[in-house]
Amino acid sequence: MLVLDFINVGNGDSTLIRDVENGVQRFAALVDCGHDNLIRDDHSAELDPRSQRIYAGDFLKKQGVTHLDMVVLTHFHRDHIGGLGRVLEAATVDKLIATYIPPADSRDLEPDKDMAFPKAARNLLRCVNICAAALREHPGRVREMVELPGDKLESYQLTDDLSMDIVCGEPALYPRQKEVYDAAFRGERDRYALMHWGKAMNISSLRQRLHYHGKEIVLGGDAYAVVWDNDTLAPCDILKVPHHACLSSTTRKMVDMMRPKTAVISVAARRPDERPHPAIISLLREYTDDVRFTDAVDIPGLVEPEFHESVHIEIE
Repeated sequence: MLVLDFINVGNGDSTLIRDVENGVQRFAALVDCGHDNLIRDDHSAELDPRSQRIYAGDFLKKQGVTHLDMVVLTHFHRDHIGGLGRVLEAATVDKLIATYIPPADSRDLEPDKDMAFPKAARNLLRCVNICAAALREHPGRVREMVELPGDKLESYQLTDDLSMDIVCGEPALYPRQKEVYDAAFRGERDRYALMHWGKAMNISSLRQRLHYHGKEIVLGGDAYAVVWDNDTLAPCDILKVPHHACLSSTTRKMVDMMRPKTAVISVAARRPDERPHPAIISLLREYTDDVRFTDAVDIPGLVEPEFHESVHIEIE
């Protein structure tokens, strides 16, 4: 059985993937680790008392998952890598996969040491600093770290029944990312390079396609629809909608090619920036009646809130 949990991390993404046989976990992977805070400073300051938001690391503990065969970091935005430290506290990891691995002797990037430095540049430094600090502060918790070059499709046979393809964005992006991050760890603070790379972060996001007993599950990361529209997209059974179902996340062309039977939107309720966007929800519902939300999204006349720790799906 393939067990999928799209964890309710509030703002962000974290998906737990388990291959289970007779109640025994044969394989477990985590794609992204959620935010380092359940309430963002640009959201409502109070959670609904019924909220079941949970840190990814705490969800692993509740599920009894103490070891992950694989962790994939799709990109370095805080809502995807912020929870890495808690994940490493909860579980050891065989293989961590990302398009950049911070230096083993990484220094604190001190993103706010110069408040006159552009906010966008400081935010980018903060994101990669969180990832580096999590790895630095949890020595021995990750057996192997793999830096993908981003120049080809990566395929992994995870179990006899489960495989994963990792799809990269434009290959030219990843050498540039490495230049920018390596320079930051050398102490170079190039505001323009940091700001420009920050604008490319989402289009560099990794995407995953899982294959299990004839079923196809697509995890969209934060890749904008324009990235997908240039691909030949096969139909899928489950789509984790890209970029929290913002208006630029999805197009009719994309959904028409993929025709998901189930769509899952990982998003915080009461976001102030129309994520999820009502037009994207309506578009998805033209193709499937099964559109689910990790958090208790409440859009009058369109979505009724449901309170749960994860969108839980089992596939035989």
